[in-house]
Amino acid sequence: MEILIDIKSGVPFYRQIIEQIKFAIARGELEPGDRLPTVRQLAVELSINPNTVIRAYRELEIEGVVDTQQGSGTFVGHEKPEVDRLEKQRMLDQILTDLLARASSYGLSLDDVLVGLRQRKEASS
Repeated sequence: MEILIDIKSGVPFYRQIIEQIKFAIARGELEPGDRLPTVRQLAVELSINPNTVIRAYRELEIEGVVDTQQGSGTFVGHEKPEVDRLEKQRMLDQILTDLLARASSYGLSLDDVLVGLRQRKEASS
């Protein structure tokens, strides 16, 4: 699993980490017992402060999503996290905002995007 930070999204980095880990678990990309990157490793990969990763892992632990074992690491817990409607909507809003901004930077209109999405859907059906 790869965690990516979007510095332009306005969403705090620790929140982005939490959401991506929860969604990876919900999709089955991360399974119970899987080891997450160490705090130091993830902080270096993302070029962020280790305290940000600690905060994300701590919140995930409080929610019961992960288990931290001192000296061994942080592991995906056995309870599948609930991704509530508000979180899903926030992620969708972020995706759509990014999509429209990127399309606009290439000179594409909303209609161009909608046509492209419809074509993509038809091709995958």
